[in-house]
Amino acid sequence: MGGEVPRVAARLMGASLAIIVPALDEAATIVAVLTRLASLRQAGAQVILADGGSTDQTVALAQPLVDLVVHAPRGRSLQMNAGAVRANGAALLFLHADTVLPEQADQLIAAALHERLWGRFDITLAGTHRMLPVIAAMMNWRSRLSGIATGDQAIFVRRDVFERLGGYAPIALMEDIELSRRLKKIAPPACLRARVISSGRRWEKHGVWRTIVLMWRLRLAYFCGADPRALAIAYGYLPR
Repeated sequence: MGGEVPRVAARLMGASLAIIVPALDEAATIVAVLTRLASLRQAGAQVILADGGSTDQTVALAQPLVDLVVHAPRGRSLQMNAGAVRANGAALLFLHADTVLPEQADQLIAAALHERLWGRFDITLAGTHRMLPVIAAMMNWRSRLSGIATGDQAIFVRRDVFERLGGYAPIALMEDIELSRRLKKIAPPACLRARVISSGRRWEKHGVWRTIVLMWRLRLAYFCGADPRALAIAYGYLPR
């Protein structure tokens, strides 16, 4: 696929990619996050910071490293939708602030969207706990089997499809699951084996097994119709 990727990318949409990074009080890491996107910006990708009301220096630090800063109410779904509205790209990539893209991510996305309407990457979890590789493998396997992607896997989608579906649902948690369910009714995802690297800090901080049980319990509750706001509070995320 290597030599074909640039040709497919150019044929599909050139560098018409918008990368939307939702952030909230990420001053400690945002410069490193956005610096890693510099080569994609140089290749023509638009980078948008979607800030959810940071009270630290996130916006000031990000300003020189992005093409646009948009402000939105706190909440990933609201922030990402606000970024998508201002995006110029024919393809949208939603990238969490603690996730690192693989090499040639823009070209890989373009090639994937030449065949599919949406997709995501496989994931590696960064950290020292011996269970993190197992968790990542389970996430990749589950996603490939179910056709559901999580935000940590860097969801990408054709902009016209995203707009036609009305974007992310304005819910406090599980917005990635909800969008995936609607998208896969239209078409299965492109499941790229190239890996993003995402932080395993939540598992290490709160305990691996405790976090696994909590996530499965919240996901089951969501599928059974629980209120996403209540789930967000149980997850430890308190919307303002």
